[in-house]
Amino acid sequence: MTTDVDRPRPVRPSVPLSDRVFRGVVRAAGITVLVIMGAIGLFLAYQAVPTLRTFGFDFFTEPSFIPNQEKLGIAAVGLFTLQVAGVAIVVAFPLALMTALYISEYAPGRLKGSLIALLDLMAAIPSVVYGLFGFVFLTPHMIYLSRWLSKYLGFLPFFDVRTDVNAAAWEQSMYTSSPFIAGMVVAMMVLPFAAAIMREVFSQAPLGEREGALALGSTRWGMIRSVVLPFGKGGIIGGTMLALGRALGETIAVVMILAPVFDIRFRILENGGVTISSLIALRFGEATQSQLSSLMAAGLVLFLFTLVVNTIASTIVARTRSGSATEI
Repeated sequence: MTTDVDRPRPVRPSVPLSDRVFRGVVRAAGITVLVIMGAIGLFLAYQAVPTLRTFGFDFFTEPSFIPNQEKLGIAAVGLFTLQVAGVAIVVAFPLALMTALYISEYAPGRLKGSLIALLDLMAAIPSVVYGLFGFVFLTPHMIYLSRWLSKYLGFLPFFDVRTDVNAAAWEQSMYTSSPFIAGMVVAMMVLPFAAAIMREVFSQAPLGEREGALALGSTRWGMIRSVVLPFGKGGIIGGTMLALGRALGETIAVVMILAPVFDIRFRILENGGVTISSLIALRFGEATQSQLSSLMAAGLVLFLFTLVVNTIASTIVARTRSGSATEI
């Protein structure tokens, strides 16, 4: 006598056609982006080979960029790029964080929509407009702040200026077109991007945990400090790193502010400087074939800068995802 033995029957879930199409489109889009990024990196590396073969490692240590004298290097250019981006992030980060917290936690409901739209509008303003604003309006006022910083904080190397800050007729030209002013302009440009990301993450903080903190007697700031900020840690880091990547590659506004100077120095308040992106914009139109290779090599360095920044940001965000600090 035979008996039927119960055996598990394999289940093959039927995936709807629309889901399969959507997965295929998303997968193709992701692969396309990766291929394009890889192609850009390979193209820049290939174009930079003649320069790297001719100058070798000196290309990364030579401060001058004088094609007629066969002096090509990006040491000073790379340093100025980091200075402008550093000033921009130092200024933009606290302002972006406070703006995001005000819109998501303190702004009245009737104003919140208008403030969000205004923030998005700031992100859509062309960079040349920020450059004009910085050159015409901001520079004449910022030189007084630069002089104050050099006068009272000049003992710090990056606030030192090679001029007599106590002179009755002080040299205003020493403070114009500086990496500090360029960084302030770039800070205005990257602030909306960072603030928009932070605000979006803050607004997704769990309502139950917000109400629980308030029910236990917490103040609004106490609730923000114990619930909203830990939940939005990933958004804070991600928004800041995105702003840093934008600041590293900003071109037009920096070209309009900085006076080209090729010199390795850490005095951010002093006149002159040039970033990698502004160097490419200034020299690309008149570059010969060999000079074009050097500009491509500079572009490769900028590409690697932004790639490293985004990789670090992705790693940090993955390890400190939003909401992980609020889980029990």
